[in-house]
Amino acid sequence: MLKPSVYEKTMVISLLRSLLLGLLLFSSACSLVPTAEPPVSDNSAVRALVEQAVAEREAGKLAAAAAALERALRIEPRNPRVWQELARVRLVEGDAAQAEQLAVRAATWAGDDRSVRAASWRLIAEARATRGDRAGADEALARARQYEH
Repeated sequence: MLKPSVYEKTMVISLLRSLLLGLLLFSSACSLVPTAEPPVSDNSAVRALVEQAVAEREAGKLAAAAAALERALRIEPRNPRVWQELARVRLVEGDAAQAEQLAVRAATWAGDDRSVRAASWRLIAEARATRGDRAGADEALARARQYEH
């Protein structure tokens, strides 16, 4: 039986390392591919209003952001993502109690959409923490984690 030379052993090890590295890079790249979040709505008017509201909120124009979201809710009153965005605006305004109520409504309308439920419970946690309810915030975070797994 022929014994492999040192050169052949080195080449096999090098090839195996390269294959392993390639596999690791491929698998990590797959996990880095962002998952596309579905649009806020199929309705173009609602999408436009939410986009406007986000821009207004980021510019500090909270009253205008809230007004755009309230218009979107008149079109789609059961859209949990619009309720979430309105909760974010209320949170930035400093109305944590209202933000929590709106986030609860978002969670209610989320149905079986686990990511929307998780995001709603995270908003609830943030609102409770803002109000100083640490235990309630921890409870809400635990609920959010249930929907994330």
